Amino acid sequence: MERRNFLKFSMAGFARAAIGSSTVMVFAPRAHAATISKTFYITEGIVTQITGEDVYYMGYSSSTTALNIPGESFIVQEGDTVDITIVNTLQTPHSFVIDGQVDSGVIDPGTTKTVSFTATGSGSFMYYDKLNAPYNRLCGLHGGMAIMPSGSSNELYPGSLTFVQQQFWIFNDIDPVWNNAVQNGQTPTTPFIPRYFTLNGLAGRPPGAPGSHDPNIDSIYDPRSALHGHIGDRTLVRVMNAGMCQQAVHTHANHMEWLTSNGEIRPDVWKKDIIPLDANGGQIDVIFPFETPPDAWPPVTTGVFPMHLHTEMSQTAGGGFYMFGSMTDIYYE
Repeated sequence: MERRNFLKFSMAGFARAAIGSSTVMVFAPRAHAATISKTFYITEGIVTQITGEDVYYMGYSSSTTALNIPGESFIVQEGDTVDITIVNTLQTPHSFVIDGQVDSGVIDPGTTKTVSFTATGSGSFMYYDKLNAPYNRLCGLHGGMAIMPSGSSNELYPGSLTFVQQQFWIFNDIDPVWNNAVQNGQTPTTPFIPRYFTLNGLAGRPPGAPGSHDPNIDSIYDPRSALHGHIGDRTLVRVMNAGMCQQAVHTHANHMEWLTSNGEIRPDVWKKDIIPLDANGGQIDVIFPFETPPDAWPPVTTGVFPMHLHTEMSQTAGGGFYMFGSMTDIYYE
């Protein structure tokens, strides 16, 4: 792709490019290891934000004409052989890294590289571009992978608390000055000032706002982000932070069961409604239990409750557009 020929997306067009058909994920265990193959195309484009500002992004995308931010989340089983083909359509070098699993090394402009690894150890992992750090990652070159324990469909690690479905929450924060410097081949020289905050590449749309209730635009209705379940539909959420800002994940209705921090199994599973999430690749695994909300009176078994971050700036866009930040809803059905 010529660097001057950017893909151009409105927020609606960008979202349609970004969202796949997946909602919650249910994994069927296999008796034997398999070979899992994925292909990602490193693409770039301009996304017009809710403020009207154009911002440059890159993504591990599904085709040369798409811009997927984050890249597709996927699940493998411990012992699987994972073949990842990366097609770099850009005129700058990039890479594909999963810490503890694989490092592609440099993928030169306009070239293709396939890496292969055996999925080792169960857990949640971010894949990302480690070159030009942290700018390529912040500009959108990141995504999520899970490794399930061999033979298990409902554990994070052998002997963990169990769940019936799982999802990924990948947070990011964007300084458009930095992104647009990368677009121009420059190294940002200004302090990092985040102006946009996303969950799985999208942001919230308050009722009455343009795009509200549209799952292609609104993270509150995005099927990758919103939690849907009935009482007892215990949901594992694999939470990752591609951004530079430390966050605090807050759920209403139920406390979360806090299983891991940054890949380490916690010695005790605490029930918390606010859990810290480190910056720059921080990661936690939690189970949202979908139990009857204990503080509701009279008792309820259906309803809608929010998830948002307990950092005030993360709920805005452009510094003042409230409820256009990183948030979604939890639907008791």
